[in-house]
Amino acid sequence: MEPAQAPVPKPVKPPKPPTPLARRIIPPKPLLSAVVVAGFVALLFVVEGIDTLAGGALDYGGVIPRDFSEWDNLIWYPMLHGDWAHLTSNAVPLLILGFLATSGGIKQFVQITAVIWMTSGLGIWLFGSAGLHIGASGLVFGFLVFLLVRGIFAGSYLQILVAAVVFAFYGAALWGVLPGQPGISWEGHLFGAIGGVLAAWGVARDARGVPSSPAALAA
Repeated sequence: MEPAQAPVPKPVKPPKPPTPLARRIIPPKPLLSAVVVAGFVALLFVVEGIDTLAGGALDYGGVIPRDFSEWDNLIWYPMLHGDWAHLTSNAVPLLILGFLATSGGIKQFVQITAVIWMTSGLGIWLFGSAGLHIGASGLVFGFLVFLLVRGIFAGSYLQILVAAVVFAFYGAALWGVLPGQPGISWEGHLFGAIGGVLAAWGVARDARGVPSSPAALAA
């Protein structure tokens, strides 16, 4: 009687590695991303409601270029809007572009937003024309440009495809980085867009694992 042969086990395929955050198209937690972005936009409506009740007093918290007494307005100027029409014109692109910008997770989204927020604000403070600069359009332009260039930095064809779709819908808005429209803070748009480029570069750099080794400075 011949000995029975045990069945040869089939090789187990290793699990497919997850898509790196820098190359993702859809957020890893879409519901959480939607809640965070919608919550931020809802906060803008709450602020505008308070501003309306206060007779527009909050609008004086905008960025005043080169005014050292009002430098702290950099912290909240994107949350202020001239009226409801100004806010609603920013709300829809903020919802769409902001959601897409969370594809790397909420932590990365907060970092991207901070870079765009501060780059736009500092650019206005240093180079802006005289007057009060308010509104979240700098964030809109920053998210737009971030989505347009991140695929190039990351070398992701899918992200470049998404960028093409985004450009088809919002590409015409990029003319807003040029001067010429009275009452429009084109400087906020321009430096918001620059912040988007910086954020995309930083995300791609972190994804490549480039070490940061600052030189030691003696004091």
